[in-house]
Amino acid sequence: MEKEIILTNEGLNELKEELSNLINVIRPQVIEELVEARAQGDLSENADYDAARNRQAEVEARIKEVEGMLSKVKIIDDGGKKSSEVKVGNSVTFSNAKTKKDMTIKIVGAIEADPFENKISNESPLAKAMLGRSVGDTMEVRELKEPYKITIKEIK
Repeated sequence: MEKEIILTNEGLNELKEELSNLINVIRPQVIEELVEARAQGDLSENADYDAARNRQAEVEARIKEVEGMLSKVKIIDDGGKKSSEVKVGNSVTFSNAKTKKDMTIKIVGAIEADPFENKISNESPLAKAMLGRSVGDTMEVRELKEPYKITIKEIK
């Protein structure tokens, strides 16, 4: 059985937009580049033609990859309502016992994870420690270096 790809509605829309852009904008541009490169004559020593063919292969591979992902998508409810326990799609505020700082992260599927936007993968050690827990729970996060304790303050 193929692994499900977990996405929020926002992530699904982004993936659909990327596919649409690849098919309707990028693919025609690459085809135009191929036509222009072919018009230059001898294809055996035509660097522009080789580059356009490589770009076409990359675009077609990405289209197939995105289509494959979309066929395995499982949408998670990220409706913004309060939850009693941490699930994928929740934003969680927690306190780190070591640093004494609070932080808020959103738990998303691996494809949507972006640490610069505080979106972490449901497969990360931090998310795994939080999933199924409630406000007030303290748990240990087992990282490669050194485990640390966190306490959940809020779940949205």
